[in-house]
Amino acid sequence: MDVLGVDACGKQGWVGITLTDGAYAGSLVDLRLDSLIERAAGVRVIAVDMPLGLVEKGWRAADLAARALLGARRGSVFLIAPRPAWQEPDYVAAADRCQELTGNRLSRQAWALAPKLAEARACWLADRRLHEVHPELSFQTLAGGMPLTHAKKTWRGQHLRRSLLAEAGIVLPDALGEADRVPADDVLDAAVAAWSAHRIARGTAGRVPETPEPDAEGRAVEIRF
Repeated sequence: MDVLGVDACGKQGWVGITLTDGAYAGSLVDLRLDSLIERAAGVRVIAVDMPLGLVEKGWRAADLAARALLGARRGSVFLIAPRPAWQEPDYVAAADRCQELTGNRLSRQAWALAPKLAEARACWLADRRLHEVHPELSFQTLAGGMPLTHAKKTWRGQHLRRSLLAEAGIVLPDALGEADRVPADDVLDAAVAAWSAHRIARGTAGRVPETPEPDAEGRAVEIRF
């Protein structure tokens, strides 16, 4: 059984880690998410670290639930604005629209996701294999439900995450091929997204919230892990 985990990686576009029967099978890097998915033809499930489903008003229940589960690492989950805010042409207009629909303004960090969010959402609406994941939720699950004590950009944090993946049977080689030039934290996030994809394919993955909200297109607004 083949699955794919994907993370955004700045100007390089997207990095993907593929698993076969739960074990590392390779890496892919592509400027476009749809191209990367096309190159990973035949995978059963695709897990993407990017907001996919959007609500019409208020904050997403998925983000609030994820923050509650993560405790000390709750800041790794951005609150994602309602769909109308993402249709605005610039940050100021989007923040104003978010204020109207949620009572708070959209952060600049969240707005920086806009191009990648739109790209991932288009793929999600076109392909039911795609599921939204959040790496910190997945790593916390790998760690037995305990929040990780070191951030993913630190030496300790990266060593811990790579060790957790190895204990789960995902041994990342020193030479990754296409992903060799991708920042280590993005590779680790893509790998744990693939771990979640494998769990989704097996029917053992968790989700927040327990009762998902509906997206305007009828899809469930949820985070799997």
